Amino acid sequence: MDKGKIIFLNGVTSSGKTSIVEAMQGYSEPFFYVVANDLFEQMVGDKHLQEDYWKHLSEVIIMMYQIARTFSDSGKNILIDGILVERPELKPHYDKVKDIFDGYPLEIVEVYCPLDICRERNIERGDRTEDQSEMQSRIMAENINYSCFVDTSVNSPEECAEIIIKTYFGDVTT
Repeated sequence: MDKGKIIFLNGVTSSGKTSIVEAMQGYSEPFFYVVANDLFEQMVGDKHLQEDYWKHLSEVIIMMYQIARTFSDSGKNILIDGILVERPELKPHYDKVKDIFDGYPLEIVEVYCPLDICRERNIERGDRTEDQSEMQSRIMAENINYSCFVDTSVNSPEECAEIIIKTYFGDVTT
């Protein structure tokens, strides 16, 4: 059995990753959205996150990647909604990702949105700090080997999903 593709949507909070995931799940090709930092963060519990946020988050992020491998081993296409940050607890995060997914069909998509628009989206959402995207952009891993780029400030989530689908799967219908 062939391994399923692992598509890592990398971008700061409110850049549009989750909206792209939702659009991609409307295609005839099934995509399993089993991997999202926000979802896995909830597995730790507030008490522990308040004690040492990055320590516990980094642990569940690594487990999240292991789960993505398991789905890929079963031939399922995976969507990872995350951000490659270089915090001391994860360093070198990007290198760890490459090692964990060595031998797997990993594709990293840059999900871009200008920070001023992310700031507006953070305010609208109300569940993020206003400057959270800026803070994340300062600690984002550098020199990432992206195989696709989408800009959510000029393209809708559906258009971004179509760009990603065509890049990795050719013509697939909705």
